[in-house]
Amino acid sequence: CSINGILLLLLFCAVHKLMQSQSFFTVAMVDFWSEPRRALLPIDVHVSGEHIQAAKAFLELNGLSYSVLIEDLQVLLEEEKREMIASRTEERNTRIFSYAIYHTVEEIFAWMDTFVASNAGLVSKMQIGTSYENRPLYVLKFSTGGNNRPANWINFGIHSREWIGPATGLWFANKLASEYGKDPSVTSLLDKMDIYLELVTNPDGYYFTHNENRMWRKTRAKYSGNLCIGVDPNRNFDANFAGPGASSNSCSETYHGPSVNSEKEVKAIVDFVKGHGNFKVFIDMHSYSQLLLFPYGYTSTKAKDHDELNALSKVSTTALRSLYGTPYVYGPILTTIYQSSGSSIDWAYDSGIKYAFCFELRDTGRYGFLLPAKQIIPTAEETYLGLMKILEHARDNPY
Repeated sequence: CSINGILLLLLFCAVHKLMQSQSFFTVAMVDFWSEPRRALLPIDVHVSGEHIQAAKAFLELNGLSYSVLIEDLQVLLEEEKREMIASRTEERNTRIFSYAIYHTVEEIFAWMDTFVASNAGLVSKMQIGTSYENRPLYVLKFSTGGNNRPANWINFGIHSREWIGPATGLWFANKLASEYGKDPSVTSLLDKMDIYLELVTNPDGYYFTHNENRMWRKTRAKYSGNLCIGVDPNRNFDANFAGPGASSNSCSETYHGPSVNSEKEVKAIVDFVKGHGNFKVFIDMHSYSQLLLFPYGYTSTKAKDHDELNALSKVSTTALRSLYGTPYVYGPILTTIYQSSGSSIDWAYDSGIKYAFCFELRDTGRYGFLLPAKQIIPTAEETYLGLMKILEHARDNPY
């Protein structure tokens, strides 16, 4: 699927002005890779090939400055495909699973079975539901035994084009298994708490990005009367559902869906987490922007645990930065990036899970969703350091 076109770098003030009118940016095929935030912060906007000249003309006519961040997305896409083909060939020849490449949903599911078999007694696979297109929703459970132990939830790839999420999840799963019994922190953590990883939270969308449209974000659900397919699953949770920061337009990338928990992928998480009843941590892994976010996104009212979450975010991002110097910004969703309703971590926090966080992984826009595979391992390594600080804090501060 050809996705030529350019990625423009704009400023919030410019986009805000555009979005207030029935302009090119509200009716044409324009994809916001990063949402409008505070004044003077950059915004990445993908303009399809057929609309490039119209977009430039509109911006120039209105005296709005911009810069081209990626001249032709198709060039990056073709490079990504070449790398994947070469890496898969090497993987087949060596018969060694590579954590340094992007894998399809079929490859990830097959890996799960091998991984669980190799780590019997520590890791098990469970199915918590099925997707709209009837794909299994698998979760890996890391546990050393016991019933209803304190637990941590981490999901990856709820937005399907964010490939670095599942890739990081694969590396993290292997890290936990290989370090248990060797690393004191991992051993202590798993001796006291369970960890649940949903590596491909939106399998239909993820499959679609590998086979049809690399830039697809939403689920693949179809609803009668809707002009467009799909729902933003991270606007579908019961946290001020359908409020500001979510769209009622089915063609929008932030479409909240016809009803709360309408998406099977979302409902499966909600039912499982509520059914367990003892989750202490809920983390939703996204990309990109290099941010660590915590509630709230739908209100300017501070979370009752704001001070603790803010301090923990500082500790986490400091640890993350210590490895490769990757800077992260942290804070509540609304004041750090933008207002949003129906997000997973706001729902988790309102449901009583204190340590609810969202990581926005690498990078800050040079590659965006097309992060080169050579950055998978460094991203996973540094994220692991930040993630462990949160898990250790939850372990040592029961509530």
